[in-house]
Amino acid sequence: MSEFEQYYRVLELEPGATFEEVTQAYKDLAFVWHPDRLPKDNTRLQEKAQKKLQEINEAREQLRLSNMKYQTLQYSASHYSAASAQKNPTEKTYQHSAASAQKNPTEKTYQHSAASVQKNPTEKTYQHSAPSAQKNPTEKTYQPPHPNPDLSGKDYSRANLQNKDLSGRNMSYANLSGANLSDTFMHKVNLRGANLSEANLFRANLLLADLREANFRGANLVGADLSGADLRGANFMGARMKSGDRLLVKLVGANLAGAIMPDGKIYE
Repeated sequence: MSEFEQYYRVLELEPGATFEEVTQAYKDLAFVWHPDRLPKDNTRLQEKAQKKLQEINEAREQLRLSNMKYQTLQYSASHYSAASAQKNPTEKTYQHSAASAQKNPTEKTYQHSAASVQKNPTEKTYQHSAPSAQKNPTEKTYQPPHPNPDLSGKDYSRANLQNKDLSGRNMSYANLSGANLSDTFMHKVNLRGANLSEANLFRANLLLADLREANFRGANLVGADLSGADLRGANFMGARMKSGDRLLVKLVGANLAGAIMPDGKIYE
């Protein structure tokens, strides 16, 4: 894997993504891994967050510099082409066709002789001014291997998954009933239809997770962050989410349409 492919991977992008996509991915990951969003007393997660921020900052900066160089090359190539076209309006006629090459087999030798170099000192520069992307025509088609295996339908009932990093995993319809998921990082995890009844999700990070039709009956969600999560049709009957009238779960931007709340009411 090349160095630049690794930078794209750090930002969870495929090589060839636009710089606009790079910028957006950087903002998303910087938000997710900001140390202030993680438990202050969890040294391991705090250190991991600092390392992640360093990685995404470096990846974004290197891809930004690469984009600037590419734009400069493009501008230089187009500017030189326009200038040379004005100075040499008949230049296209100088380029011999396949047929003329057969008639004049020595023409190619003449073009590269010392005399022609003196007449056209910038010819070599012009020939190599095209963007370096031409050297790697298949770069955008590179498909990086998915780092996370498919865990859909797996049985993790009563499993101890505390402090694990399950971000981005496909765990749809998995059985996590009674599992210990406290302080577990599950950013963008797919838990659609999963059974999380009686699970301990204390301070779990479920930011932007897919939790449609998930079963949270009797689960402990105190301190969990479900910001931006899709919770349509999820069942929270009996789940611990409040202390008195105070909500202890982050639900900023979450979609709760049709969800069954702890008191049995359907969220509209």
